[in-house]
Amino acid sequence: MADDGKLIRYKRARFSTHLPSDFLYTPSHAWLQRIDEDVWRVGITKFATRMLGDLVDHKFDIAPDTPVAHGQILGWIEGFKAITDIYCVVEGDFLRSNDVLKSNISVVNKKPYSEGWLYEAKGASDPRFIDVNEYMAFLDIAIDKILEKEQAEIQ
Repeated sequence: MADDGKLIRYKRARFSTHLPSDFLYTPSHAWLQRIDEDVWRVGITKFATRMLGDLVDHKFDIAPDTPVAHGQILGWIEGFKAITDIYCVVEGDFLRSNDVLKSNISVVNKKPYSEGWLYEAKGASDPRFIDVNEYMAFLDIAIDKILEKEQAEIQ
């Protein structure tokens, strides 16, 4: 895994983004950025925001310094196209949510890998994380399935 902070351009069909090379990713389209030895900043990828549409609201149902586990539902996020739960990708303690989102949820769509992060947690990252190259391969498969479904609906 690269640890140089560079962005890698990804493009497939009508979708393109720049992925931070030093982030970790999950198959559920979350990203993890190491802030300190065992402190993680977590957000959703540009692909996830594309599937949700323009974001309109969110809520965390957990208080700071609460113990959390992998897969635990922390809250939800809603877009024009869909609503989804926000899952924990860290085993340890929930530190805080991003206060900026209370007044400007659209920052997640506009800057998902920087100001648009969702929450911070302290502990061990989800063991199912993948590096940027594995995530790009995963995106290839996901986008190809979407394209196949669109093609089948046309025929």
